Amino acid sequence: MSQSPNSDTPNINPASVGPLLAQLGAPLLAVSTHANGVDNAQIAVTASAASIVLHRPRVIVQIYHTNYTHQLIAESGVMALNFLSPEQLPLIWQLGMHSGRDGDKLVDIPYERGVTGSPILTGGFGYLDCRVVNAMDGGDMTAFLAEVVAGATHGGQPLRWRDARPRLPQQWADEWDRKIAGEMAVSEIAMDTVNPAAWANRTFKGS
Repeated sequence: MSQSPNSDTPNINPASVGPLLAQLGAPLLAVSTHANGVDNAQIAVTASAASIVLHRPRVIVQIYHTNYTHQLIAESGVMALNFLSPEQLPLIWQLGMHSGRDGDKLVDIPYERGVTGSPILTGGFGYLDCRVVNAMDGGDMTAFLAEVVAGATHGGQPLRWRDARPRLPQQWADEWDRKIAGEMAVSEIAMDTVNPAAWANRTFKGS
């Protein structure tokens, strides 16, 4: 491991740790939320279980500040994790390549409303409806700690990114790579601007 010039920030060779970090990946999720009469959802792979108490499950979900979903979750304190099925591959394009600021991404996607008011997409592997109880700012993203208030498993198999990527049309894959490259450039600058404020202060509502 080397250090960046004139900085204490580590400069890690991606080839050294990439295979390890890939093992931490979650199934493909459509993270949905509802705030002030607006519904929205985005694609995410950064969620993990955060409780060993089986009857009181919690999750940690990372959402980037620049995403419209971040703003809505910060305003409402609610979200749903919709675990996608292999048949829902097109949602990667519909929910992952467009911003809810430019229009209703869910207009042609069937869903019901969950306990928290968040959209629960139909046809998936299952869902967790959640309420935020705390959060940690990461500079470029927020790690939301949320308690699960409802959920169900519908059967089948969840869709994972390692299986979805080879199935993407080349145009989608190329556009996804361009989008991620742009987000990485923004994150590299923003990730050092951590705000230590607690969730109760609600000072990180995003753009």
